Amino acid sequence: MNESAGDFPGGRLADWGKLIRLPNLATAVADPLAGFVIVAGLTDLGWLPPAGWLALLASACLYAGGMVQNDVVDLEIDRAERPDRPLPAGRVSLARAALVANGLLAVGALAACGAAVLAACPAPAFVGAALTAAVWIYNRYTKGTLLGTAVMGSCRGLNWLLGMTAAGWPPAVLWLLPIGMALYVTGITLFARDEAGQGRRGLLAAGMAVMAAGLLTAGSGPGLALAQGGLAVQPWVAAGRLPAWLVLWSVLALSILARCLQAVLDPVPRRMQAAIGNAIMAIITLDAVLVLAFCGEPWAITIFLLLAWFLLGRRLAAAT
Repeated sequence: MNESAGDFPGGRLADWGKLIRLPNLATAVADPLAGFVIVAGLTDLGWLPPAGWLALLASACLYAGGMVQNDVVDLEIDRAERPDRPLPAGRVSLARAALVANGLLAVGALAACGAAVLAACPAPAFVGAALTAAVWIYNRYTKGTLLGTAVMGSCRGLNWLLGMTAAGWPPAVLWLLPIGMALYVTGITLFARDEAGQGRRGLLAAGMAVMAAGLLTAGSGPGLALAQGGLAVQPWVAAGRLPAWLVLWSVLALSILARCLQAVLDPVPRRMQAAIGNAIMAIITLDAVLVLAFCGEPWAITIFLLLAWFLLGRRLAAAT
């Protein structure tokens, strides 16, 4: 294969963007960033401590490595169902993709260990190891099963915890945030099981219900944290802003679930894929609104701006 300036060793740059799911990397980075600034109690915008940057690097590498490994494992399926993907089309070799996947997972795990050293706390290393194992287990053993939806959700929760623990051990009430986001992504994964064909209304409704439970769990975090106290700094919602914040969260949650309801009522691929893409993109907005509740506007806007990465990356590679 002739390589041009836009090529990457072993395949075109655009094909690697598809393999790592370039737009979704923005959601992977948003999670640990949100977790870090909330636990650290950061209110003024500034340069993250080194442990925070290593948590972001670990998250990006583990997500990208997991996505490439996903295509390596699914090669035979993709040859039949998605022959235009980079691996079945032969634009990237299987050996090269497997090497890159394993390399990214290794770098991600090492970066998590580095975050643990800099944070003087072993938790990020253990979280990174658990996240690496969850990625491997999902791709190799549980994909396409009901257990797999929970494993995928756990990856999102662990991703949040990676950033949270890099800033210190989070108070108990803050665990509602990764648990809620894990449930939310479990629901998305369950909802997406039939995205390529005729959807089953019962399965779609179940996925939507799990998403709603996750949104409710994460959304209860700021109010309970305000009531219990014990945070590094007073949350942004402490200044009488909690009712307005709850309205904002509710509107966002209802807009996500409304798109899902359209697919439940008319379960065709077009509606299901639109609802799934919207739910994935909303992860960034949900992270930003959670950060708003605790840290205020500067960091919330910073995370929200990751939507530009998602939207631009989606021009190159599909989010689902």
